[in-house]
Parts: sequence; structure tokens; C-alpha cells
Amino acid sequence: MNPRITPERPLRLMSVHAHPDDESSKGAATLAKYAAEGVDVLVVTCTGGERGDVLNPAMDRPGVRENLPEIRRAEMAAAREILGVRHRFLGFVDSGLPANGEPLPEGCFARTPLDEAAGRLAALIREFRPHVVVTYDETGGYPHPDHVRTHEVTVAAFDAAGDGGFSPESGEPWRPAKLYYQGALSRAWFQAMHDAMTGRGLDSGMGAVLAELPTDDAAPECTTRVPCAEYFEVRDRALLAHATQVDPHSGFMLHDRDVEREVWPTEDYHLARSHVEITLPEDDLFTGLRRRGAVPDR
Repeated sequence: MNPRITPERPLRLMSVHAHPDDESSKGAATLAKYAAEGVDVLVVTCTGGERGDVLNPAMDRPGVRENLPEIRRAEMAAAREILGVRHRFLGFVDSGLPANGEPLPEGCFARTPLDEAAGRLAALIREFRPHVVVTYDETGGYPHPDHVRTHEVTVAAFDAAGDGGFSPESGEPWRPAKLYYQGALSRAWFQAMHDAMTGRGLDSGMGAVLAELPTDDAAPECTTRVPCAEYFEVRDRALLAHATQVDPHSGFMLHDRDVEREVWPTEDYHLARSHVEITLPEDDLFTGLRRRGAVPDR
């Protein structure tokens, strides 16, 4: 049997992302909430964001682009501290976002063989022994090759970690109990925020975003809404720590936080797999695991 959940062996959550800053824009309030409640939270970042752009005009200055890998690591360290979580880089190289028809760079994450990448993550799952794993759905949340690959790698590692697949010598098998997909920043969220702010006579800043989003939202069904409005401020501070990636004067940073707390006080997820009995919908990623003895066999 896996160890029972006790105060000495807390619940553990692993959140797997493609680049530094993804953890702060997708589910950060959830991570901060659980960390504050005593859950052991580990953020895993598959790449270093080396091929990212500088999206904040205030940071587009000499010395930044030339040192972007080091700067993004420092930003990630600051965000981790704000959220109160642990962090590991998986060690792969950012694939960038090639133009249509342009090949992916040699040696990048999206071109890494699945067994190699998933084997590395499976070894980390066996080391950390999470009860819950969170990542992106099969679309990646948006069509960046690293986000799609993160989904593929995480699903493969989730399955293999418990049966000794890929690298059986890299620790004793551990089967996480639940796998979730992020539901962050859906079209429904942007529309709800836009309607709420315009209905209150406020500038929403969401119109331009909605115009770019596809009308046929392909996000998976929401099964789990985690109340975490009291941690939106922590989320925002963690996001702003990624100063090269976040312009505090545009996009997501412009909406009224009090309106958000009123209209959409949760972060949302899709339960993709569960090895424990649950009833949907949920309001807790650890539903089915807080009862004594609910941790599944390895």
C-alpha cells in the first residue's frame, strides 16, 4: 500500500507546465490555497522558456533578450516563493512557436522522443509521490507545441509511474490517484468577465481577447471548481514576478479583481482519471482522498 495520509505525510499535488509563467497564469490561486493549507505542492516546468519573447515593453531593453534564460529562471524562483510551493525544471529546451510550415528546432522539447521525456517525469513522480497531478488537456490549452507535448508527456508518465514503465530502476512505482486538466482562461471566463464589467459600466479590456478566441470552445467539460478567490492577489503577485512575460498594463491584468471575485471565484478543472471513488461535480482536487485509507494501491 502507499502510505496513508497523515499530518506527517501530507497530501501532495504536482502541477506540470510547459514554461516559466504558465504556473502563475493557470491555476496559481489553487496552488497557493493548497500550499497555505499544508498540501505539499510541486510545480514542474518542462522547459526553461529559452525561446520565449519579451512581452512586457518595460522589459524590452538591452541585456534582457541576451540573458533571457537566466532571467526567466530568476522570475520562476520569485514566483515559486510567492506561491509557497516547491519547483523543479524538467530540463528540456523551449521549442518556441514556429510560423506555419516552419520546422521545430533540433533538440527542442516538442521533438524529444515521448519515452525519454515521459520517463524523466515518471521518475520525478516516483520521487515526489503526488496524490494528484494537474496538467493541460490534449489541445495544450492553446496550440503551442510545448503545451501539447506537456499533455502527452504527463499522461504517459501518470500511467507509467505506477507500473514501473520507462525506467523501473528510477525509484519504486507510485500511482497517483487523480489526473486533472486545467480549465484556466476559457472563452467562458473571458465572456463572463467582459459581460460583468460592461454591465457595471467598467472598461473590460476583454473585447480584443474575445475577438481572437475561437467561438467553438474546445475545452473539456468542467468537473471541478475550486473556490480560491482569497488567493487571487497571491496569483497576481506571482504572475507579475514573470516581468518579461507579463505587461501589468494590458490583457489579463486589467480586469477588476472585485468583479472577478464576485462573478468567478473559482479555478476550474476537468477530472481526466481517478483511481478513487468520487461524485461529480467536485469543489476540491482531493475529493475522495481526504477520507482515511482512501489512498490507492501502488
